[in-house]
Amino acid sequence: MFNKKSLFAFSIVMILALVIVACAPAATPAPTAAPVEIVEPEPEPEPQTIVDIAVADGRFNTLVAAVVAADLAETLSGEGPFTVFAPTDEAFAKLPEGTVEALLADIPALTDILLYHVVSGAVLAEDVVMLDAAPTLLGENVSIRVEGGMVYLNDAQVIITDIIASNGVIHVIDSVLLPPQEEESLGTIVDIAVADGRFETLVAAVVAADLAETLSDEGPFTVFAPTDEAFAELPEGTIEALLADIPALTAILLYHVVAGEVLAEDVVALDYIETLLEKDIEIRVKDGMVYLNDAQVIITDVMADNGVIHVIDTVLLPPESAGTIVDIAVADGRFTTLVTALTEAELVETLSGKGRFTVFAPTDEAFGKLPSGTIEALLADIPSLTNILLYHVVGGRVLAEDVVLLEEAETLLGETVTIRIEDGKVFINDAEVIITDIIATNGVIHVIDSVLLPPEN
Repeated sequence: MFNKKSLFAFSIVMILALVIVACAPAATPAPTAAPVEIVEPEPEPEPQTIVDIAVADGRFNTLVAAVVAADLAETLSGEGPFTVFAPTDEAFAKLPEGTVEALLADIPALTDILLYHVVSGAVLAEDVVMLDAAPTLLGENVSIRVEGGMVYLNDAQVIITDIIASNGVIHVIDSVLLPPQEEESLGTIVDIAVADGRFETLVAAVVAADLAETLSDEGPFTVFAPTDEAFAELPEGTIEALLADIPALTAILLYHVVAGEVLAEDVVALDYIETLLEKDIEIRVKDGMVYLNDAQVIITDVMADNGVIHVIDTVLLPPESAGTIVDIAVADGRFTTLVTALTEAELVETLSGKGRFTVFAPTDEAFGKLPSGTIEALLADIPSLTNILLYHVVGGRVLAEDVVLLEEAETLLGETVTIRIEDGKVFINDAEVIITDIIATNGVIHVIDSVLLPPEN
């Protein structure tokens, strides 16, 4: 049983409990899940090809029309990669009036022009400026240059670079690129000779010798062409005799032909030139005129598709084989000591070679003037002997008429010999020239009466 005191205590406790409960913070309600909004990813843009970009841009309407007309749209939409140098509509408008319309009516020509604007591979601007040229799909190169900080393809300026497509790159240019035109055919050497009318005898000879096909071939050739007047200067009956002797006729004709295209500016820089006959023609310039042997060149640089023609006023007759300088010295009989010395010094091969030499050749009597024992000593001292021999040789063929115009000449030793005329006689140092102009296949011999001794160092 609760007494009054206990009941009072219980009541107090209950009141305190109610107060505590009333003052406690309200319980946090359980969170309610919010609805989830699902965001759909934006679709990836479709990759754009070179053609797509050109169509969408709006500045390439003429280019696009041309590409479609030439049936190249599918190609330039393919995998590639390609680099396209794209002319704007303004660039096409620079062409002469009616050009675009004419090209749209001439699909092969239009296709060539378009392919001349396309390079295989993706070549970015940073790579373009490192090139001098780029091969196009036409097979022709465009030249590339940087000038004043601007980049030019041929004469077209690049105005926008590196428009990237899925299958390559576009660089925009301000002018249409026109491929190099094929040069108009000039005709072969034979065609020109036939058409000219001044070479009827030469043409008849070429046909008779069965050389027309050869001289119509690729070549190139250089032909020294005698006129009909030149052939008329030959002794009476010569042409008829040659037309009846085909080997001799062929030899003469081949003596007028040189392998390669040798223009007039190159001819005058030569002392001689080798012909298809494997015999040389001597070349000299005198009083502003050019001579081949004794024939004067009267017209130069008549260009043909397969070479060049120089017109001459005299028929060239091949020289009879005189032999080399060494052959002549051996055969003569007056140069036995000189020949022996050349042999010992191993200069025979040199002076029998294809070069051009002028030899001041001492006779056996000239060597006999040397102090006793000198020849034997030299034959035992090959370096000294070689120096003396080289002191007798000048590079090139210097005929007597040219020698007398000189005061000195440099020898193959690198030392000069002096030249003077005294009482109508020509002296090389102190040696008198006693015979001149013995012509060899590889030069000329002038005979002297004393041995030339090089200056001592």
